Amino acid sequence: MSFNIQICVDCENAHEQADWWAETLGWVVEPLDQALIDSLLDQGTISPDMLVDHKGQRRWRDGAAICRESEVGSPERLRILFQPVPEPKTAKDRIHLDIHINGADKDVKRAELEARGATFLYSEQQGPSSWYTMADPEGNEFCIA
Repeated sequence: MSFNIQICVDCENAHEQADWWAETLGWVVEPLDQALIDSLLDQGTISPDMLVDHKGQRRWRDGAAICRESEVGSPERLRILFQPVPEPKTAKDRIHLDIHINGADKDVKRAELEARGATFLYSEQQGPSSWYTMADPEGNEFCIA
């Protein structure tokens, strides 16, 4: 039996991180059914303090998720969930994302990411493979190769 996984990223601002990563990966922030939210509010199932306004839409206060656009709504989608935590990042990540840029120029991609708030940390090479280790706007490490 195999299982699906969801990658969770602790962060300060889940919605800004979800936007940044969706753009970086060419994915989308998962849409929320605003009519369903209205219904849940009307029924008292959820309270308004469970929501935030982000770019003109009500979103869950405690998280935002991204996935490939073609997989929106699929129970088997690959998904990254950004969830706010009270403490800041203080140490090196033990798990990180490797982004394969499919033959794109690594230096150009690095410059694009830096222009959007990423930080270049260092470059590495192992045999014929080379990559850049970077940090997203909140300091979470990732590599581009």
